[in-house]
Amino acid sequence: MRSCVFSVLLLNVYYTFVSSLYFHIGETEKKCFIEEIPDETMIIGNYRTHLYDKQKEEYLPATQGLGMFVEVKDPDEKVILSRQYGSEGRFTFTSHTPGEHRICLHSNSSKFALFAGGMLRVHLDIQVGEHTNNYAEIAAKDKLTELQLRVRQLVEQVDQIQKEQNYQRYREERFRQTSESTNQRVLWWSIVQTLILVAIGFWQMRHLKSFFEAKKLV
Repeated sequence: MRSCVFSVLLLNVYYTFVSSLYFHIGETEKKCFIEEIPDETMIIGNYRTHLYDKQKEEYLPATQGLGMFVEVKDPDEKVILSRQYGSEGRFTFTSHTPGEHRICLHSNSSKFALFAGGMLRVHLDIQVGEHTNNYAEIAAKDKLTELQLRVRQLVEQVDQIQKEQNYQRYREERFRQTSESTNQRVLWWSIVQTLILVAIGFWQMRHLKSFFEAKKLV
């Protein structure tokens, strides 16, 4: 039973930390993606671009003139990566703050006439944590047997799971603090409302008493 649960957990982590997609981008358009990343985690993004050919009516590999500008911001809006790349490339960064990291890409088409207002298709593959490792190269470099390599993979997967659990605890703590702060504000607002109503009631009673006294009704 424990083995099954552990396998499911590893499978969930695998799908969580590997994402691949493609999107279309215009000449002046910027696309941003949000990745929730634990702290001290390496992220690798691989991309390639295809430019739409109106004559052939299909997307073809972009020329070397076209490139992509990549900018990454951490949860505190601090820029941790800002760099110009080619039509195909790889960007790498390491998170130092847990939370939502914003990854933005846009083309440098304003410098080149070959874009000519067309559409660009970008294939993006993002790998997080231990999925950034090339285990074939590691095995060849360290001369590891298949069993040793598998053990190393499991150790790094467990380490990534621990980082993810720490991040979930961090999120839970922040949510608890936000809930407590909201509850406290609601409590104080209720007290203020009660005091205002009491003050208004007291003022109305004094005003009515003064009115009746002036009319000699009491």
